[in-house]
Amino acid sequence: MGGYYCLFPCLLVCFLLHTLGSHSLNQTCNPTDLEALLSFSSSLDRKGSRLVGWGPNDTACCSWTGVSCDLGRVVGLDLSNKSLHGGISSAISLLDGLVTLNLSGNSLHGQPPVGLGRLARMRILDLSMNMLSGAFPTSEHGFPAIEVVNVSFNQFKGPHPVFPGAMNLTVLDISSNAFSGGINIMVLCVAPVKALRFSRNKFTGQVLTGFGQCKMLTELSIDSSGLTGNLPSDLYTISELRRLSLRDNLLSGNLGENLGNFSQLIHIDLSYNMFRGIIPDMFGGLRRLEFLNLCSNLLTGTLPASLSSCPMLRVINLRNNSLSGKITIDFRLLPRLIVLDAGANMLSGPIPPDLMWCTELRTLNLGKNMLDGDITESFKNLRSLSHLSLDRNGFTNLSSALRVLQHLPKLTTLVLTKNFHGGETLPMDGINGFKSMQVFVLANCALSGMIPPWLKSMESLRALDLSWNKLNGKIPLWLGNLNDLFYVDLSNNLFSGELPESFTQMKGLISSNSSSEHASMEDFPLFIKKNSCNKGLQYNHVSSFPPSLILSNNLLVGPVLWGLGNLVKLHVLDLGWNNLSGSIPDELSTISSLEELNLTHNGLSGSIPESLAKLTFLSTFDVSYNNLTGLIPAGGQFSTFTNENFVGNAGLCLRWNGPCFGKAPFEEGSDGTDTISAMLTMTYITVEVGFAFGLLTVCNILFFARAWRAAYFLAVDRFFDKLYVMTMVKVNKLTRIWEDKDHL
Repeated sequence: MGGYYCLFPCLLVCFLLHTLGSHSLNQTCNPTDLEALLSFSSSLDRKGSRLVGWGPNDTACCSWTGVSCDLGRVVGLDLSNKSLHGGISSAISLLDGLVTLNLSGNSLHGQPPVGLGRLARMRILDLSMNMLSGAFPTSEHGFPAIEVVNVSFNQFKGPHPVFPGAMNLTVLDISSNAFSGGINIMVLCVAPVKALRFSRNKFTGQVLTGFGQCKMLTELSIDSSGLTGNLPSDLYTISELRRLSLRDNLLSGNLGENLGNFSQLIHIDLSYNMFRGIIPDMFGGLRRLEFLNLCSNLLTGTLPASLSSCPMLRVINLRNNSLSGKITIDFRLLPRLIVLDAGANMLSGPIPPDLMWCTELRTLNLGKNMLDGDITESFKNLRSLSHLSLDRNGFTNLSSALRVLQHLPKLTTLVLTKNFHGGETLPMDGINGFKSMQVFVLANCALSGMIPPWLKSMESLRALDLSWNKLNGKIPLWLGNLNDLFYVDLSNNLFSGELPESFTQMKGLISSNSSSEHASMEDFPLFIKKNSCNKGLQYNHVSSFPPSLILSNNLLVGPVLWGLGNLVKLHVLDLGWNNLSGSIPDELSTISSLEELNLTHNGLSGSIPESLAKLTFLSTFDVSYNNLTGLIPAGGQFSTFTNENFVGNAGLCLRWNGPCFGKAPFEEGSDGTDTISAMLTMTYITVEVGFAFGLLTVCNILFFARAWRAAYFLAVDRFFDKLYVMTMVKVNKLTRIWEDKDHL
């Protein structure tokens, strides 16, 4: 019975809401509001408006798309993400009862009307994600009731907007515009403002001074805006601050102990600046801290042990500094940690075994340090780990490491480059895990052995890098059968045999893989190396890897497979420095996305296919030091290549009768004749016949045409007379010069 008593009030509330909603939709529209809405609509490109009911034939504007009314007056206009084009009509300022205006996510352009500030009841204004430009219209007494302003992601410029008469302003988001000059903190902090989002603008100077006046501020974001100077002392007095983001600026100086004053801080991002000195050990009071990013600064010293006192920490990013010493954080006290990135520092010692208590850890990057020891059994507890990079350290015992890491069911990325330099061998058995692996990088480790068969169980593998090792044997046929594989680098090894036919049917290079089907990485650095030193190309997402087949610097033999033309998504094909033979397949011209083709230092013969000139994206092409002959294709990208890309091919010429790269090698035709010699003989015969014919024609004309004959001999006489005079003048000048020298 009690259940019915509870049900009746709920039904009554639903009935009243339905009645009031129906009443709102059936309200008669105020004539002034109707006229204002129609004028606003007429300023738009109706083709892209997708507005339902908007038009002069329907006067019940309260039922129109995005319109909300109260007692017949328009109080809300929400046309976000409606594909609107055009400008904002000044007639919108006639909606004097408007409380909320949301035009975000469209393609509106031009300058907003000045009359917006006269809407005395407006509390929420959202014009974000458009193409609005010019100065944002504000006045001393404009927007008196405004509480939330969002004009982010537009093209506004000039001084940033202030609202001196808005005593209730709490949120101001002007990020991603071109506002310049300083920040008018004096006016902004009159109101009880709680969130200031000023990122990605063009502010100048030390604009942070004075924010201590904003006592109610909980969020301050000024990323990528050219800020300089130190963190001012009054900034640390904002006791309610929960989010501080000043990344990607030019801030400098030391991080002071006063950072510990932010007892309510949840998120702090000071990355990509020039802060120097030690990280102060003051985190004991930041019990609510969840996100810490200090990467890419000039910080030194050791990791602050007090980070262990932040039980809510989920992200620690200290990458790319000069931190040293052992990892002394007590990870038993950080059970919520999901990201630990301390790569590119000078940390030493082993990985602490108590890291095993961070069972929610998803990303671990300790690459480019001086860590050593083994990958211990404790790693098996990190069953949530997805991305692991330990490259450029001094870890040992590869077999043990792989046998431990195979037990991580969610591991998708494993980077172990430049470890295991004790002459270890890539294990051939005992590995049957890594079912979720997408990126496997084990490069530059001086490993011996062959490609192990357990790699074929990585059915989700997308990128494989085993370059710069001492691996040998044939490339297994099954490698090309991995459906998602689109990046293969086996360069600088000792692989032999022919290219496997399966490489011509690699599905990952024939059709695009949907990136949504694969786990993504956020700000996780992956390197593609071009040489054995530390320099290379960095990609933060596996989806940004260029589709590549890199097999250079091996001992491969046989032909360049014509079926490689099937790999229409391929960007890089590098087969240089092998012992390949045969001709360059014409089918390579069907790889429309090809950007780099390297066939240097092989034994290829024949001509360069003319069809390769159709490859419009080809920026790197090298066929030097082969046995190629004939003409180099003209036009297209070939006009941008230099002679260095073709040297070492004795029979290769720029054009007929043009410069060649040396004497053509001996080529026999099918009947045993010297093909090149025959071609040259025919050329000489043709030239001689042409010369004889021309000479005979001239003689006939001079013999039978008396007037032409007289003119010819007269011209010859004049020519020799002029030549004689010029010669004698030169001789006399030289004689005088020598006579003058004799008198000196």
